[in-house]
Amino acid sequence: MQYFLPIVIGVLYALLMSLIREPHRRRFNAIMIAGAGAAYLSGGGMGGWEFAFTAVVAYVAYRGLDSWTFIGIGWLLHTAWDVVHHAKGNPIIPFAHDSSLGCAICDPVIAMWCFMGGLSPRELLRKVRSGKSQDHDANVPAAPHAEAGRPGRAVPRDQTAGAG
Repeated sequence: MQYFLPIVIGVLYALLMSLIREPHRRRFNAIMIAGAGAAYLSGGGMGGWEFAFTAVVAYVAYRGLDSWTFIGIGWLLHTAWDVVHHAKGNPIIPFAHDSSLGCAICDPVIAMWCFMGGLSPRELLRKVRSGKSQDHDANVPAAPHAEAGRPGRAVPRDQTAGAG
């Protein structure tokens, strides 16, 4: 149960966050990772390194305002910090000895969801049914050379098929 419950919590987190519509979902999760980055500050178990870690995660969270990838990176950074705190015996919840271990198990589940684009179950199902792969640059138009049939070179408009 000690290892299973954190996985369930990570899945529940993703499901509950899926209730928030985009782009608010991504921005809210960026704020969440910023807060998680500061979670160990009051314990001070790593001294001044707590401030350095918080600063790094704050930067990652800022980048996460526009990127699910950065939010996922933030959760993996927090996982590493959880492992350090667990190994040192300075848990995230002072009265729960294995709380940092549980957090280190939960956080990668959330990170995986973020790396998948933070999709709701409905959005994920729609994507699977349509057969589309994850494409973070889906809004980038195709290169001009793709239409001209000549790889690596753009062809002026008047030289394409049908011109003239």
